[in-house]
Amino acid sequence: MNDWFTVDKADADTYIISEYRHWEETHCYLLNGSKRSVLIDTGLGIGDIAAVVSELTDRPVTAVATHIHWDHIGGHSNYPDFYAHAAELDWLNGGFPQPIETIREYVADRCELPESFDVSAYEFFQGTPSRILYGGETVDLGGRRVEVLHTPGHSPGHLCFWEADRGCLYTGDLIYKGTLTAWFPSTDPEAYAHSLETVAALPVKRLFPAHHSLDIQPEIRIRMREAFRQLKAEGKLCHGSGVFDFGDWAVQL
Repeated sequence: MNDWFTVDKADADTYIISEYRHWEETHCYLLNGSKRSVLIDTGLGIGDIAAVVSELTDRPVTAVATHIHWDHIGGHSNYPDFYAHAAELDWLNGGFPQPIETIREYVADRCELPESFDVSAYEFFQGTPSRILYGGETVDLGGRRVEVLHTPGHSPGHLCFWEADRGCLYTGDLIYKGTLTAWFPSTDPEAYAHSLETVAALPVKRLFPAHHSLDIQPEIRIRMREAFRQLKAEGKLCHGSGVFDFGDWAVQL
């Protein structure tokens, strides 16, 4: 089922592994250092991402989750060495706030699943991380260092990953072109705005989202920050206020 994935090269030692055959168009990122590799998110779990990764690195691989949602941890069972934020540990131990039937509907929605994939047997990954993250940590890959940023809002333990030496920011579900999700009960619009303030202050040269178009420029951070500031000023930065369209992106609150 490796034809499920599309692989692109961001640079000599960074790969983008995408699931374009699913409506969420999830992107995972493999960062190779001289001593080890980090896989940022593992996708939906429909295809065998580990088989793809094994063709792109011969180093030990650690999976780091931007957050504990089904479309970002679906391949985590292949990686016993994985990191997750402290605020979402309960979601890895039976506490995710949506039933498995709903998650299976998301997985099967608006895509042509491979014949060999049985969505009725799909399970939400459960496990214990090898390292608990809080934000502020640095992961050393050997000649390459990745900083962990706690950026809650889309989820309580959402993380972005920042490579200061390269000016590369991996944004997870905090930033992408399309409709941002900030309406689930587990989301926090005010925290989302604060996280946008955090990443807007970074000297980003390249931005890598977790969904949809990869044709995205760092300046979108500034536009999103300004839009959230305006929504707050108008008293609309709260659950139930609606969907707000800003052209190449929108947010549902």
